Amino acid sequence: MRTWTVDARRPDESVLAEAAAVVRQGGVVVFPTDTLYGLAADPRNASAVEKVFAVKGRARREPLPLIVAGLEEAETIGEMTELARRLAAAFWPGPLTVVVGDRGIVAPAVHAGSHTIGMRVPAMPVAATLARLAGGVVTSTSANRSGAPAPASAIEARNGLGNEVDGVLDAGRAPGGPPSTIVDVRGERPVLLRAGAIAWEQVLEVLERR
Repeated sequence: MRTWTVDARRPDESVLAEAAAVVRQGGVVVFPTDTLYGLAADPRNASAVEKVFAVKGRARREPLPLIVAGLEEAETIGEMTELARRLAAAFWPGPLTVVVGDRGIVAPAVHAGSHTIGMRVPAMPVAATLARLAGGVVTSTSANRSGAPAPASAIEARNGLGNEVDGVLDAGRAPGGPPSTIVDVRGERPVLLRAGAIAWEQVLEVLERR
C-alpha cells in the first residue's frame, strides 16, 4: 500500500498524479474530501466499484456518491437538467450534491439499479485535482467500514481499513463539518433529500431568481 503526503491547500500535482494512476488502474485510494476522508475509485470500472463495497462491507443496495472535476465532467456522467446547471453555477465547487439521471457511463452498482447518481464538485483542492487526474470522476464514499465513524484523518482511515486499500493520500486532519446538501433535480421542482452545509432556503432562493 502506497502512502503520499500532500499539502491540503497547495498539493503537489505530481504526487496526486501517482495516486490518480492507481485509481485509473482499478485501485482504491483513501483521500481527503471537504469534510472527512473518503474512498476514491473509478466508478466506470465495475471491478473497482466492487472493491469499494468489499472494503467497506457496504450493502450493494446503497448507491455510491461521486465527485467530479467540473461541470463538463458532470454533463458526461449524468443528465444535467436546467435546475442542476443553475445550482451548479451557484454552489460548485462546494457542498451541494445534485441527483440526476445516469447516462450509463458508470458501473450499475454505483447507482444500485436506480439509474440516478449523486455528484458534486469539491472545494477541497486535493479532491478536485485527484478527480481531474483520475479521468474526471471518482467515488467519494466515506473511508470506513459500514457502521463505523467516518475518519477525519488518514491515520484513522488506515487503522480502520488496514491494508485493503491500495493507497492513502494524507493531507492532514480533515476540517469536518456538516455533509453536503443533497437535492434531487430530475423534475420541474427540486426535492431535498438530505439537509446539509447549504441551507434549503439558499437553494430555493437561487432557483427563484430569473
